[in-house]
Amino acid sequence: MYKWIAIAIASLMVLLGGTYTVGQAEQVVLVQFGEPIGGIVSTPGLHFKVPFIQSVRRFDRRVLRWDGDVSQVPTLGREFVLVDTTARWRITDPMLFMRRVRNEDGARTRLDDIIDSATRDTISGTELEEIVRSSDWQVDVSRLAVEEAEVVDTNLEKPTKGRAQLEKDIFVAASRLTPELGIELMEIRIKRVNYIESVRAQVENRMISERQAIAARFRSEGEGKKHEILGDMERKLLTIRSDAQRKAQEIIGQADAEATKIYGKAFGADPEFYAFFRTLESYSALGANTTLMVPAESDFYRYLKTSGRQ
Repeated sequence: MYKWIAIAIASLMVLLGGTYTVGQAEQVVLVQFGEPIGGIVSTPGLHFKVPFIQSVRRFDRRVLRWDGDVSQVPTLGREFVLVDTTARWRITDPMLFMRRVRNEDGARTRLDDIIDSATRDTISGTELEEIVRSSDWQVDVSRLAVEEAEVVDTNLEKPTKGRAQLEKDIFVAASRLTPELGIELMEIRIKRVNYIESVRAQVENRMISERQAIAARFRSEGEGKKHEILGDMERKLLTIRSDAQRKAQEIIGQADAEATKIYGKAFGADPEFYAFFRTLESYSALGANTTLMVPAESDFYRYLKTSGRQ
């Protein structure tokens, strides 16, 4: 009884150790005494192997993701930027992959070196404008504020490469080294490009200076407009005063002429009285504290004497 149970258990262990399954997203390499044997097994389903001698090494068939660490890289113009990249890759030769990097962790370590080196070499030979702009970059002036549209230089030359071509250059440089690892790079993308802290402070100061320049220009234009308005107001005021004085002189002249005309008519009726009246007016100009010596034979004295009797 126990003998048959032992035989059944041993048979089950041999059966389990001699079979393995392959999933839809897997590819398998059989290893015997540390060396791969046979071909690559990628057909999903149940498969057989020599129990206890052969082992199964499983590798993913899907497209895998690689995310690098943010690195500080100098551009061609010596501006230091922070670059964050990502990539997609897959295992194309599991046997070569197993020999060179053993597993996915080893592959990611090698990709760190390969992609970071390609990124650094490419960016260090590229101007900053080529990194942050696209080849079809252009400024939509209609979406800018008036003061921004006046400050932004919309006639800048378009990049000869741009971000997309830069990514292609990094991809080409890195792709030359990955086939020997049993890896195929699918794409490389730059997720983020940013200034380092010191350069960022310089950029912020430059932006502040530009805004201050805009404010100073507005103040200058405001002062100019103010003086223009005040000058126009003074000019109009002088014109109004001049017209008023001219009108006043015309009115005074017309009044004097009319008065003279009236006086002429009135005094023309009695010339002797007019002469006497003008004499009285001349006396009134002497002042209140003036002593006047009048001869007894003068008409004025006779008039005063006659008025005194009455």
